[in-house]
Formats: sequence, structure tokens, C-alpha cells
Amino acid sequence: MTEPRKAAVVLPIFSAPPHGVVFLERAAHLRHHAGQIGLPGGAMDPEDEDDPQRTALREMEEEVGIAPARVEFVWRLPDLHPRVSNFSVTPFVAVVQPGPLVIDPSETAGVFSVPLVTLLDEVRDGVMDLGALQIETTLLDYDGRRIWGLTGRILRMFVDQWNAEGSEMRARIDQRLH
Repeated sequence: MTEPRKAAVVLPIFSAPPHGVVFLERAAHLRHHAGQIGLPGGAMDPEDEDDPQRTALREMEEEVGIAPARVEFVWRLPDLHPRVSNFSVTPFVAVVQPGPLVIDPSETAGVFSVPLVTLLDEVRDGVMDLGALQIETTLLDYDGRRIWGLTGRILRMFVDQWNAEGSEMRARIDQRLH
């Protein structure tokens, strides 16, 4: 098996109420995960100098127009390996200052946010029907959209970390949201 490619994503939480978490819908013409809902992020490029935070910042600015100056990283979740690709994905949690979201139509079909409280209350384990296949996954249904797969797994890690007794991640986020 070849060495996994590195990637990074961000779970960006707006600092202003209702503290929306930013998601994007990938463009329909993309080779990988076309039309799926995900978090801003992507594959590491040589210009990132093997730094997953640089990857996350570059991808978030390219995909949804959030400039690095608006971003404060507050937590790093454990790396994940998608079931269907040879990537090692580093998920970050960040608090983002309010401002415009500008999509790159070559990568992104749309962008939306889910209030943090909704995400914390409604992430659940379930089954995703994919034709003849049924896949157990973590799900979030919001405004007619279904978030699942790797993004669902990241959401599950985030919610579990948030709900952990004495969560340092929750304390760091709370400190920046109030």
C-alpha cells in the first residue's frame, strides 16, 4: 500500500451568534466527492511545506473566501483515514471572524452554515442508503441537506470532544465566542 496523501480540513465556527459552522457543497464536475457536503479543506500542496494548518488555511480561502487573518485555530482533532481514498486527513477546529463567504465555482457549488447548537443537538448515528449498499455513518440533516461520511465522522469526534467532561476544546471555543 502506498503512503497516504496528506489533507486538512477546518470546522470553522463564526464568532458571531448563532455561531454558524461553515459547510460547502462540492461542485458537481469534480473527480472526487462531487456534489457532497463537506468542510473547507483539501489535499496538501508542496507550497504548504508539510504544514497541515497552512493546507487548511489555503484551502479555506480558495473554497469559501475566508482569509487567514479571520481565522484562529483552537483545536486539532485526531487524523482520520477516509474509507474510500488513500488520504490522511487532519481536522482542525477554528473560530472565524464574521465576513463575506465567496465561493470558487470551479471547486464549490455552494456554501452554508449550521448553527453550532443545532450541530451539537442533531448529529446522530444512522444508515446511509447508497443504491444496494447501506453504510453505517454519522449523519446531520439540515435544511434539506445530508452531511455524512468523513465529514460525519469529524462531526462525531467534535461533538464527543465538546461533550466530554471538562473539555478543554469546549472551554477554548467558549472563551472566544463570549
